[in-house]
Amino acid sequence: MDIPERVLDLAIQIQQIPAPTFQEEQRAAFVRDLFLKEGLSHVEIDMLGNVYAMLPGEGERRPLVVCAHTDTVFPLETDLSVHRETERIIAPGIGDNSLGLAGLLGLLWILREREINLPGDLWLVANVREEGLGDLRGMRLVVDRFGDSPMAYIILEGMALGQIYHRGLGVRRYRITAQTPGGHSWADHGVPSAIHELAALVTKLTELPLPNDPRTTLNVGMISGGTSINTIAPRASLELDLRSEDPEALQTLVQSVQALVEEANKPEVQMQAEVIGQRPIGGIPEDHPLVKLAGSALLEQGIEPHLSIGSTDANIPLSRGLPAVTIGLTKGGGAHTSNEYIEIKPIGKGLEQLVNVVVGAFKDFKSERDSSSFD
Repeated sequence: MDIPERVLDLAIQIQQIPAPTFQEEQRAAFVRDLFLKEGLSHVEIDMLGNVYAMLPGEGERRPLVVCAHTDTVFPLETDLSVHRETERIIAPGIGDNSLGLAGLLGLLWILREREINLPGDLWLVANVREEGLGDLRGMRLVVDRFGDSPMAYIILEGMALGQIYHRGLGVRRYRITAQTPGGHSWADHGVPSAIHELAALVTKLTELPLPNDPRTTLNVGMISGGTSINTIAPRASLELDLRSEDPEALQTLVQSVQALVEEANKPEVQMQAEVIGQRPIGGIPEDHPLVKLAGSALLEQGIEPHLSIGSTDANIPLSRGLPAVTIGLTKGGGAHTSNEYIEIKPIGKGLEQLVNVVVGAFKDFKSERDSSSFD
């Protein structure tokens, strides 16, 4: 069996292990055991559940860190059945990010098969809490651990082949809660309803002007509350996602939202906004050596690179001024749905791209500690 097929088979094994954000323990243990079976050194799981392993290098070059997140958006009870077609695999979480995790092992297998000895340590990390309200906490701890000692951070996603995410999209998330006395829908008619008040706020939120350049978005993703159909709701809440390419534009939107929340307070109505997520903005320029290296690796596979901005684990090192990119292993679609799928054929090219980025980074990186010092 060739390595791309082995990687695909491993991705399916990983996909079969439920791993909702904050409940990644079983999948993390599986990956840890894989690392141990491969004879890697320094295998461990940290306090959050990030899994680390090191392939020792044969020189004194600075290390390289390659990461893939273990968590998915799907709850524990999700049907994880796999449907295999001639050209693609359909299964919840197969591309985001079971294939990315399997790619960590695929990288190792190719390096060993080709007897490629790296001149510095290669760290493989399966990190937790990338999705949703995980707020990139796993990656925050990874970067806290390594800091600026690595030459770069490479983030693997299953379905982003051809994309090079070198800029981190700023994200601010809120839970906004409305509270009122509540009461009976008939007997207490006229008492404010938390649901009605929250609905009025949503209308005002969606009327806020949003710039197209820099691109800035607002989304109410969840609403909950109420007691029964004939009860004036005493409590209701929503979860709000704000994003922008530009920190000033994001801050302007944040201030507008906060102002609307304050205005919604009145007698018998308490409205509060709680920050439940912050993904920092950061980036490296298009002509950064790491971006150019990732682009060259794609071109070598006949794939046109597309430079992108996104909300990925790369946000954390990028926001701290550290070189990082997010790359993918194949193409696919339906992310975060039960019909998520990956294309089988491009996996080989995605792996070649990854190997070329890793080998190229060690080959071209100078001995200085300057974070951008590629030849």
